[in-house]
Amino acid sequence: MEIGGRGLIISLICFLFKFSTAIEIPLSVQQVPTIIKQTKVQVAFPFDEYFQIECEAKGNPEPTFMWTKDDKTFDLSDSRIIVSNNSGTFKIPNEGHISHFQGKYRCFASNKLGVAMSEEIEFIVPNVPKFPKEKIDPLEVEEGDPIVLPCNPPKGLPPLHIYWMNIELEHIEQDERVYMSQKGDLYFANVEEKDSRNDYCCFAAFPRLRTIVQKMPMKLTVNSLRHANDSSSSTEIGSKANSIKQRKPRLLLPPTESGSASSVTILKGDTLLLECFAEGLPTPQVDWNKIGGDLPKGRETKENYGKTLKIENVSYRDRGNYRCTATNFLGSTSHDFHVVVEEPPRWTKKPQSGVYSTGSSGILLCEAEGEPEPTIKWRVNGSPIDKNPFAGDVFSPTEISFTNLQPNHTAVYQCEASNVHGTILANANIDVVDVRPLIQTEDEENYATVVGYSAFLHCEYFASPEAIVSWQKVDEAKPLEGRRYHIHENGTLQINKTTEDDAGSYSCWVENAKGKTAVTANLDIRNATKLQVSPKNPRVPKLHTLELHCESKCDPYLKHSLKLSWSKNGEGFEINATEDGRIIIDGPNLTISNVTSEDQGIYSCSAQTALDSVADVTHVTILDVPDPPENLHLSERQNRSVRLTWDAGNDHNSHISEYIVEFEGNKEEPGRWEELTRVQGKETTVLLSLAPYVRYQFRVIAVNEVGRSQPSQPSDHHETPPAAPDKNPQNIRVQASQPKEMIIKWEPLKSMEQNGPGLEYRVTWKPQGAPVEWEEETVTNHTLRVMTPTVYAPYDVQVQAVNHLGSGPEPQSVILYSGEDYPDTAPVIHGVDVINSTLVKVSWSTIPKDRVHGHLKGYQINWWKTKSLLDGRTHPKEVNILRFSGQRNYGMVPSLDAFSEFHLTVLAYNSKGAGPESEPYIFQTPEGVPEQPAFLKVIKVDKDTATLTWGLPKKLNGNLTGYLLQYQIINDTYELGELNDINITTPSKPSWRLSNLNSTTKYKFYLRACTSKGCGKPITEEGSTLGEGKYAGLYDDISTQGWFIGLMCAIALLTLILLTVCFVKRNRGGKYSVKEKEDLHPDPEVQSVKDETFGEYSDSDEKPLKGSLRSLNRDMQATESADSLVQYGEGDHGLFSEDGSFIGAYAGSKEKGSVESNGSSTATFPLRA
Repeated sequence: MEIGGRGLIISLICFLFKFSTAIEIPLSVQQVPTIIKQTKVQVAFPFDEYFQIECEAKGNPEPTFMWTKDDKTFDLSDSRIIVSNNSGTFKIPNEGHISHFQGKYRCFASNKLGVAMSEEIEFIVPNVPKFPKEKIDPLEVEEGDPIVLPCNPPKGLPPLHIYWMNIELEHIEQDERVYMSQKGDLYFANVEEKDSRNDYCCFAAFPRLRTIVQKMPMKLTVNSLRHANDSSSSTEIGSKANSIKQRKPRLLLPPTESGSASSVTILKGDTLLLECFAEGLPTPQVDWNKIGGDLPKGRETKENYGKTLKIENVSYRDRGNYRCTATNFLGSTSHDFHVVVEEPPRWTKKPQSGVYSTGSSGILLCEAEGEPEPTIKWRVNGSPIDKNPFAGDVFSPTEISFTNLQPNHTAVYQCEASNVHGTILANANIDVVDVRPLIQTEDEENYATVVGYSAFLHCEYFASPEAIVSWQKVDEAKPLEGRRYHIHENGTLQINKTTEDDAGSYSCWVENAKGKTAVTANLDIRNATKLQVSPKNPRVPKLHTLELHCESKCDPYLKHSLKLSWSKNGEGFEINATEDGRIIIDGPNLTISNVTSEDQGIYSCSAQTALDSVADVTHVTILDVPDPPENLHLSERQNRSVRLTWDAGNDHNSHISEYIVEFEGNKEEPGRWEELTRVQGKETTVLLSLAPYVRYQFRVIAVNEVGRSQPSQPSDHHETPPAAPDKNPQNIRVQASQPKEMIIKWEPLKSMEQNGPGLEYRVTWKPQGAPVEWEEETVTNHTLRVMTPTVYAPYDVQVQAVNHLGSGPEPQSVILYSGEDYPDTAPVIHGVDVINSTLVKVSWSTIPKDRVHGHLKGYQINWWKTKSLLDGRTHPKEVNILRFSGQRNYGMVPSLDAFSEFHLTVLAYNSKGAGPESEPYIFQTPEGVPEQPAFLKVIKVDKDTATLTWGLPKKLNGNLTGYLLQYQIINDTYELGELNDINITTPSKPSWRLSNLNSTTKYKFYLRACTSKGCGKPITEEGSTLGEGKYAGLYDDISTQGWFIGLMCAIALLTLILLTVCFVKRNRGGKYSVKEKEDLHPDPEVQSVKDETFGEYSDSDEKPLKGSLRSLNRDMQATESADSLVQYGEGDHGLFSEDGSFIGAYAGSKEKGSVESNGSSTATFPLRA
């Protein structure tokens, strides 16, 4: 049935396309079958267990399947195949009968509404390729002749790879003379003697079949005419050798029977390969060109020494004639290839499935392109359309139209386009359906988005006839309106720029002529994710470390899905993926060590949650030292100046702050560069002030905040003329080693200060202020020795620089002194005042100035001990020295031994040395307090008594008058008992027995040695008395009991073990705390004066004691201290001012109430309780 004109059809296209586009029909609705999966090509590889040919389809009712093979019905009940349930797929086991199934298959899926047809499926059963068994005759040719070794590979599953190798599997080398064609034949343009061999083997490889086959070896013998018959004359041999004739090219590929031109057909998109090979001598060269055009640039390559022209991705523009030309110096030959580009069919308008309602109209379009032009065939339900036309259908080769569709019009239409290169097939379902809307989105679906983003609430539906979709908030009766709301064709509601007020429940209503349906959707609004990268736009010096931090904040409900990522210039970082570990990403932190210029760029941190994403960027600038300045140029050359100009180098993102101009030209240190001046960074020129008589060369260094550049290349040389000196020597001084001698020295002029050749120094001198002529002497070095008539006399001295061009400026006079001599007289000691037992003050008269014979540096006291007044024993002479600077007449001598006799002398000294000593002065030091006793031990205790013994002090410092013994109860509490005193007036008695002690009580004992000057520092010991009962009084006799001896041995063994453990722990870093015990039982003397101590003991953590103690220094005289030389002589710790006065009163303030217990023991005597 046809209609006049196409107007109606064209007018319907837009409407029909809008509704008939492919709609996914729910399987709950009746529909024609649709093939959803099928095999394209199946190859029966011999190593596979089975071969599966797939065909799966959907439909309602469920489809059934039927197959054809080579357009004939294929029986799925064949016992040799395995059919899948509820599918058209079947398997062919690899059991030896595979070739029977080779062919082209089609699958048909059908139900009561229609039939869907698959594309053609080819099942290929490849044969195992083999070269035929044949005897290959040997080939024999003369040197210079052409030859072709045929391969003739067997047919097999492509791709095919051909190799020529010898029997050792070494490739036959190919070059301009030897070539393998695409078919695999081996061509020789001209053979050489080296081509002779008996193992030319052609190998054919079929990678998809995992097979390589080999042809029988071929033997090729090349006869060289130089090896002619030995009986021939030399003339004949030469004639035959020259008979290897040179010849012009002749084409072997394409073969001669192809003529001068041939045709090649190539499919569009494939790779075109044209090959030419010519024999000749010399070996011809092959060139290619396109007649009437150019070879396609970028897609064409010449391979195999120009013998193959390759054009990739061929298009219709590549059609035409191509010519290959083979040339040597004797001539040329050519061949033309007419290239035809063709193409398999491809869709330009593919028929689309559609869903229609009763009474509607539709159209199917089917257009395809190809070369040759494809033919179009229509089918309906798998059969030609002309055999099963529907009433009202109007069809042509490219379209089918239908009107007033009814449910029985439901069918599957097939359009097939084919040419010689292939066939394509498209199924188009025509489903005529009338049903109320079916909403496919679940009811009560929950959605969420963030503030400011768009929300999408889905309402996917199927409806026929066409339906109308509307949305409304559940708590509002009217549909949503406004620019922020948009309903898509698939029913989805889009809410733009959401706010917190948009949260709530929404209803989607879908309505058509058959009814309406609704679902509810719930929307939550979350807070948007915020992000900030710090620092912003950092500037990082090269090789430093870049640290970036990404601070993020997101809604608590989104925190679990938050993911941070870093990128640079749009490219993401792989976490810690750099080989050298320079780049480390640790969550929100990005660290790059040893940055380089390549690390510069825009760094972005992105935060991704389940609902939103946000990014923040920072621009990282890498700083580096500048590049060296360039193009140094000298101008304005003068005797004392020159202008230097340069071009700035790259500043590497940091402005150049200054330039350093250096020069080289020092004759004494050639090659050494010195700084000449500095120039502000904005300048690139400077006028340089120069010194005479220097051959200058300059270079420039640029400086920025990172550092200095490498020096520039040196400038040209600039030489200044010589001149008289501009300055005289500095630092003129005298060095005297002998009396009346004056060795004058000065700093010589540097090479750059000499200004010319022949530098000398003119030295003049005369006595200071004397109206006499200047004496003069000129020297070349920087020292002059002058003898003077007097010792240590002042002279005016001048030193002037002189060179061949003149003298320097008028010199300035300096005052120098002639050489010194030793002082020749001694001071007179006026007296020695004894301050205390260890300190005396010495006074003397100064010597006259004219007897010093130089610069007086000070006075020196020598003293030595002659004997002790305690025992009258003399001491060997050991002289002690103490010096006092400057002009003074007294000094303090500390650190003397108490109760001793001393001799003392005084002398003056100058720079030369010391003068004579004064007459010795004899003095004695008074008694002092003794040192602490050598030891204190508790040797015997009972329940109420304890016996103590001790040793004499190392230094008595006077006549010992007795001892002061003190004791008090300590126990293991902070409470201390009353301090008890016992004066022991028998100094020769080294022990004491205490009685009336409490039983089972711990005591602390203090013992001091005393002289008439007082008592010294105490030594302490602790001990405990025994308890009441049967053990009392047994101390004297238990030592003889056997059990006691055994007990003591056990205790000794345990003590040894304990000491070993303590030693090991101490070596491992353990601590033995004496501090706690000292805090618990402190020395009462120390406690009483702890606020007056001067450094012997201090502890910021010292605990306060409960109760109060009497001072142990009651009725005692102030103790005296051994004084240090450092406190009174020259040095940083002296107690003298510059004029020698004594700073402060030395009245023994250090000893006030001081108690030192350096010799005390804190070990408790092992007593039984």
